[in-house]
Amino acid sequence: MNRAVLVENLSRHFGSFRAVDDISFDVQAGEIFGFLGANGAGKSTTIRMLCGILPPSSGRARVLGIDIAENPGGVKQSIGYMSQRFSLYGDLTVEENINFAAGIRGLAGDPLRRRKNQILQETGLESDRRMRTDKLPGGVKQRLALSCSLIHDPRLIFLDEPTAGVDPASRRMFWDLIREMKERGRTVFVTSHYMDEVEQCDRIALMNRGRIDALDSPSALRATILPGPVLEIHGGESVGALLESWRQRSDEIVRIDPFGRGYHVVVKGKALSFQRALREKGCEVRVVPASLEDVFVYVIGRAQA
Repeated sequence: MNRAVLVENLSRHFGSFRAVDDISFDVQAGEIFGFLGANGAGKSTTIRMLCGILPPSSGRARVLGIDIAENPGGVKQSIGYMSQRFSLYGDLTVEENINFAAGIRGLAGDPLRRRKNQILQETGLESDRRMRTDKLPGGVKQRLALSCSLIHDPRLIFLDEPTAGVDPASRRMFWDLIREMKERGRTVFVTSHYMDEVEQCDRIALMNRGRIDALDSPSALRATILPGPVLEIHGGESVGALLESWRQRSDEIVRIDPFGRGYHVVVKGKALSFQRALREKGCEVRVVPASLEDVFVYVIGRAQA
């Protein structure tokens, strides 16, 4: 499979602050590649470099075969990019915003009409084409921003936290569109901090403090990163103190994290004595599959230790 993106030892510094610190990875053509990390982890800075918006401090990267430092303009012309913030014009209609985006890309006449009709249908905006943009709900605005990013039919699109601030139904609809893009052969590079979203990616990079701490498929990350099983524990108000007391006198407990009304506890080995002691105290204990959230919290905690 061809690489859509190749990153080698890429860094970006702002004074003494290392926003992106010597990262290397690749993105295969036709995959949905996810960047997962907390706010300030370096996700947006990385995307801005890969889109030719921000020059790197060191390292190199090629996007669709184009060097981002030598030809940032060529990168910008070849990709689609949707930023975190809605940046279209509220006093224009849906169609007028798309026309404006197309004009920047040099599309006009019959090619524009055909592509515009196609993209309006694909993103479900046909019935809204004459609506003023500032009258649209948040989820519809996001689909309009996506339409403008796709008007020139790029092979690769970067989506920087595309569903931030929209309702769950709109998020689900947006991810339906992402999967459809993949089915059409487009490569999608998406940043998010929603665990349920990145579960749908082919591969995920976990980013923390400017570095990539883990990279693999969601299933592989869940299966290989944690040092032992995850126990889901319920037991009333005192269970938190009980868990903390056990951690202080035993090395069986790796992490304790609140989960709903109970706790997720990562343990070493089977921790049978720990489980038995909890049950004797009246706690409900069961082994559960590791979630991506369990993995993410563990990786971030390990890096900060």
